[in-house]
Amino acid sequence: MKKLLLFIPLMLILAINVDAQEMGKDTKKELKQASRSLNAFKVNNSDKSKLKDAVTQVDAVMGKSDAQGAAEAWMVKGDVYSEVATQYITIKQLGIGSTDDLPSPDGKAIAAMNAYVKAHGMVEKGSDKKKALDGLRAVQNSMSQLGVYQYEAGNYEKAFNSFNGVIRAHDILSENNVESALAKEEDYNNQLYITGLSAMNANKMPSAAVYFQKLYEKSYDKPLVYEAMYKIKSADDSEAGYEYLEKGRELYPEDLGLLFAEINHFLRTGKTEVLVEKLKLAIEKESGNKSLHFTLGNVYDQFYQKAFKDGDTENEKKYFDLAMQTYDEALKLDPEYIDAIYGKGALHYNKAAGLTQQLQKLADDYSADGIKKYEAKKQEVFTEFDKALPFFKKAESMNPNDINTLIALKEIFARKDDIETSNEIKKRLETVQGGGKNESSFFNE
Repeated sequence: MKKLLLFIPLMLILAINVDAQEMGKDTKKELKQASRSLNAFKVNNSDKSKLKDAVTQVDAVMGKSDAQGAAEAWMVKGDVYSEVATQYITIKQLGIGSTDDLPSPDGKAIAAMNAYVKAHGMVEKGSDKKKALDGLRAVQNSMSQLGVYQYEAGNYEKAFNSFNGVIRAHDILSENNVESALAKEEDYNNQLYITGLSAMNANKMPSAAVYFQKLYEKSYDKPLVYEAMYKIKSADDSEAGYEYLEKGRELYPEDLGLLFAEINHFLRTGKTEVLVEKLKLAIEKESGNKSLHFTLGNVYDQFYQKAFKDGDTENEKKYFDLAMQTYDEALKLDPEYIDAIYGKGALHYNKAAGLTQQLQKLADDYSADGIKKYEAKKQEVFTEFDKALPFFKKAESMNPNDINTLIALKEIFARKDDIETSNEIKKRLETVQGGGKNESSFFNE
């Protein structure tokens, strides 16, 4: 998995010490106008047009080549853009005024940060460096608050960019012995956490891995760190990811999120023996969760099928009964739980299918005893199909477009020599397989 090297671009900016250049007369004049517009707004911040003017003017200045090498120009851009972010936050916090009256705040705080960094790399005087760092410290707070708004609105990529900016600003401020908003270890770790969470929600997994790995190494006290690292790492290697999950389960044995992640891991990797114990533990902690009962029933169903295939008659009955009982437990919690209804039908259907294979082996024996055995086995097959039928009918009435249910119904009616019904179900199946939809249930018509 490629890792996004979040800090390299910033390090390059700091490492390249661009010499300040002299701006042309016209550029200086335009830059002063942008500064005057910003100052006018600060004197009377009810007149948002002045702030808009300042943005337009500074953008025009920064479009000129002689401004690109001028620290003063970058400082003004930082100040103007930082003010936009500050005003946006003020309106959101106080609820007075409308953010629509402001220039667009998108990307302004991050652009202000980059502008201050650029200026800091160009100036030599200590007072000028301090001014750039003061601006950076102020916009760090803005990025933090904007990130919160963006995260709450579900704009996770924007939130990640803002929170990542907070950490980048922290690194620069710390290198220059200026106190950052993240000076306390607890605050820094919390920022890593929310930044990693934003990256994960934005599906920026390599970026999320950078932050959660740092927290993992710090033994940060949040179960989600271990669950997140498992999800990220197991995308490439299930077992490599599981070591994070295993560590989390060791530290937080009562956390249901980690327990469910572990259950899903064993489901994916097919480790059914371990899975049974995990599911039983989960049911003890959350007995009202019908999906846990259903999943356990499904595992028992798999055990039953293996025992049937192996001719292990003792375990065959044991696991069949356990599967049925566990599906019933799910249905006690929700009598309309379609997965468990279908599960009970599938359990009988699969048993009938297994018995059909045995039936076929008896078909070539035309002796009296052979015919007798054949008829007895045939009756077993039809008994199981008859037991499965009510559950599949119920499932079809609840969801007339489930392919597996329709296939089962078609086959059962065909075996019962009800060709007319089987053909009607077949038509409905072909409708779904062709991308269409049955508007109503066959068994509710």
